[in-house]
Amino acid sequence: MAETLSSLRSLMASHSPPLDALVVPSEDYHQSEYVSARDKRRQFVSGFTGSAGLALITMTEARLWTDGRYFLQATQQLSDEWTLMRMGEDPPVDTWMADNLPEQASVGIDQWCISVDAAQRWESAFAEKQQKLVQTITNLVDEVWKDRPPAETNPAVIHPLKFTGLSVADKLQGLREKLRFERARGMIIATLDEVAWLYNIRGSDVSYCPVVHAFAIVTLSSAFLYVDKKKVSNEVHSYLKENGIEVREYTEVSSDAVSLASDKLRPSAVKGTDAEKIRSCETSVENGASELEGNQIDLIWVDPGSCCYALYSKLDSDKVLLKQSPLALAKALKNPVELEGMKNAHIRDGAAVVEYLVWLDKQMQDIYGASGYFLEGESANKKKDSETRKLTEVTVSDKLEGFRASKEHFRGLSFPTISSVGPNAAIIHYSPEAESCAELDPNSIYLFDSGAQYLDGTTDITRTVHFGKPSAHEKACYTAVLKGHIALGNARFPNGTNGHALDILARIPLWKYGLDYRHGTGHGIGSYLNVHEGPHLISFRPQARNVPIQASMTVTDEPGYYEDGNFGIRLENVLIVKDGNTPFNFGEKGYLAFEHITWAPYQKKLIDLSLLLPDEVEWLNTYNSRCRDILAPYLNESENAWLKKATEPIVA
Repeated sequence: MAETLSSLRSLMASHSPPLDALVVPSEDYHQSEYVSARDKRRQFVSGFTGSAGLALITMTEARLWTDGRYFLQATQQLSDEWTLMRMGEDPPVDTWMADNLPEQASVGIDQWCISVDAAQRWESAFAEKQQKLVQTITNLVDEVWKDRPPAETNPAVIHPLKFTGLSVADKLQGLREKLRFERARGMIIATLDEVAWLYNIRGSDVSYCPVVHAFAIVTLSSAFLYVDKKKVSNEVHSYLKENGIEVREYTEVSSDAVSLASDKLRPSAVKGTDAEKIRSCETSVENGASELEGNQIDLIWVDPGSCCYALYSKLDSDKVLLKQSPLALAKALKNPVELEGMKNAHIRDGAAVVEYLVWLDKQMQDIYGASGYFLEGESANKKKDSETRKLTEVTVSDKLEGFRASKEHFRGLSFPTISSVGPNAAIIHYSPEAESCAELDPNSIYLFDSGAQYLDGTTDITRTVHFGKPSAHEKACYTAVLKGHIALGNARFPNGTNGHALDILARIPLWKYGLDYRHGTGHGIGSYLNVHEGPHLISFRPQARNVPIQASMTVTDEPGYYEDGNFGIRLENVLIVKDGNTPFNFGEKGYLAFEHITWAPYQKKLIDLSLLLPDEVEWLNTYNSRCRDILAPYLNESENAWLKKATEPIVA
């Protein structure tokens, strides 16, 4: 790391103008959370492997900002050259730069990796001391990253209507209605999952996310996909053409943004049927525009949180509509086909998780003499006749992936499995490595947070278990997390309620004991798309106020508790937002509720039954009964026998 920092500082000093600081964000050209190997620039310069963070390098310092999920992990991974900046506790990066860099300082950025929102916020912070953002001639990290991985060239594929539930034509029509309403004649779409959703295509350019590296531009009469054409087969090309989408090279998005700004962006010359389609579309657009009573349609829609500053800078800022993409909410509101697919995917996934727990339970008994998933027992040690057998965080997570891989429509994991024992479970987004991971310990808590990508849905589940004798403290903490998990899942709330208001429900049982957790409580989840999906979330963070929770959204329910150096606990299910079916309707608002679609038992031995209320016991027994009924057809006789025992009614 020291050599990398030295090389970067040499480039900063020789740059014109010389740079006082260099920003290295986590994001790629599309502001993605998960990025391909060649785009992990921040990880390369800092050694920190978490999915969220920003590195700032000056001539004398190197600082890394990350959020509460990664405080412990960053402390362990950063070398002495780096200073950890805790988001929410330390000054944000723009404030720190404005206060600590000299007047008229030059801060180097790659405009393709910085969002419009971030760039404008920083420029505002810099104004007082006349500091400025400087577009570097090249990405300086790429200059020193000698073994940078090559670009992905994986094929794009069509995602069939039987899984998407909505055609491309329907989605484009909905988008164009939004454009006309906002008096915009076009939109630049940079977010990878929005491009994939809009055009009903998928890919594998980013690990765990079935997306293609691509931009899109949609106008009132045309649509374009900017992608490496080597990824587009004849079949996909024909499919896109039939839907009025022209394929252009990935790099052409830059020049086409300029053409869009000057209203000169046009499809390539077409003949026959395609030309007739375009003329028909243009006529429809003109008729729709006339309904706006002469108001000029002249804006270009740009999402400031997801569009890179490089493309925005090519537009006339006075004619740009800076507003969240309408596709974010459209994608989050699942249609009936997507909802049914999500339910089915979670049933198969639940069966895989139960198969894993049955296997793991037997392994722990055979190797350690542990008492099992559902039996209270004493401490255990490895049996003498099992010394050659070894269960590690990685080998067991590989086994879980194998169970999932046997299920219909499986296409891979939805994120790197968090398989963590004892102190490692206190690292919220722990990622085990084969060379350094821990061996399973029957006397320590084991937490696994995992998910899969299926053609009909994306899954995300967390369970926490103990195969020996948990302490009274561990049971009390687990039960507090469980009570918060149940409280949120059972919530009834009026339309218009946001995730910021709901977040407290999962924390109150923990706050009673002075406990808490540093991550949000819930995130949206895609339909064979990204496991983290906006625009809604359930969180203490201010942005959770921006979008109300709405019927047909999917969201996770995942409170936790973590003791550094000891253990971590988290429980997570995916929920569908549905009508609340309340007996009254105060204010005529309509009320909403949640439906659990994740199926796997909670470990009874970790529950302190004395802390549960009667309605919580009733909920657990009902959930367990449904687990047995729903998963039974997918399990063999011995697995069903295990599940029956693991879900026996609780008597408080």
